[in-house]
Amino acid sequence: MELAILLPFLMLIFVVALDFGRIFYYTLTIENAARNGALWACDPFAPQYSYSSVQQAVQADASNLSPGIDNNSISSSTGTDSNGDATVTVTVSYSFNLITNYLPIPNPYTVTRSVTMRKEGVSPTSFPP
Repeated sequence: MELAILLPFLMLIFVVALDFGRIFYYTLTIENAARNGALWACDPFAPQYSYSSVQQAVQADASNLSPGIDNNSISSSTGTDSNGDATVTVTVSYSFNLITNYLPIPNPYTVTRSVTMRKEGVSPTSFPP
């Protein structure tokens, strides 16, 4: 009798915990994908790598998401920081559906992450003696 009363409440807690775990997983994956795109964009030797664009670098790091990240959800911009150094900002957005609608979170939930990195300069090939 006690199990029959508590089982719906325990199932709700389980599903809510599962949704929060999924939100955490997707947030980390999108953060890492944005970081990979920013790393590709700030590297002066990036054309030597296997990616040909920021979008490919982002999608390569988020290949385990289904459905994948489309190119319209990826944006990059350049700017300068407070020291006057050139920076690159990559923003990635991803929308997914929660299992339950009981949470005070909009469904579908959109994860957006931005990563800013300083652009690296090209190293000199020789130094003065």
